[in-house]
Amino acid sequence: MAKSKWKLDDNHKSVEFVVKHMMISKVKGTFKEFQATIDADPEDLTTADIEFVIDLNSIDTGNNDRDNHLRSGDFFDVENHPKMTFKSKKVVNKGEGEYDVVGDLTIRGTTREETFKTTYEGKGVDPYGNEVVAFSVEGKVNRKDYGLVWNVALETGGVLVGEDVKFTIETEALKAE
Repeated sequence: MAKSKWKLDDNHKSVEFVVKHMMISKVKGTFKEFQATIDADPEDLTTADIEFVIDLNSIDTGNNDRDNHLRSGDFFDVENHPKMTFKSKKVVNKGEGEYDVVGDLTIRGTTREETFKTTYEGKGVDPYGNEVVAFSVEGKVNRKDYGLVWNVALETGGVLVGEDVKFTIETEALKAE
């Protein structure tokens, strides 16, 4: 398959995250609004150009007070930094549809190189005749690396919010016209 442009299917995409709470449990959330530009041969991502943009205002953890705190200057500071972005720099084929996508992740004005494990899930044709491909992405970042350092010490030891944030992304993409 040749390299071509793909756009995310708005009805079949998700960005989810999880972070430790009080050192013992987990808080999960999603970002409802995000877009990607993908220029790739989905069966060989090694030459792919991928850009991902997340609207940080769209964060949803199921708790409005927590979501508003995450939007504040204590965390994302969405008033000054409304977007999280990722731009690929290289893609390493790990075999059997598995790839390491290496690129620049920017959060709150700080850019760092990160690697995300990406799985090509396959291709098909939807009921409307559109060519569709699917990808799963997993990764982990340390929020403190991006200036998200707010925390509270617990009386029992440890802190309220964990440092590592795990991401899971599920996408279907349609071949762009």
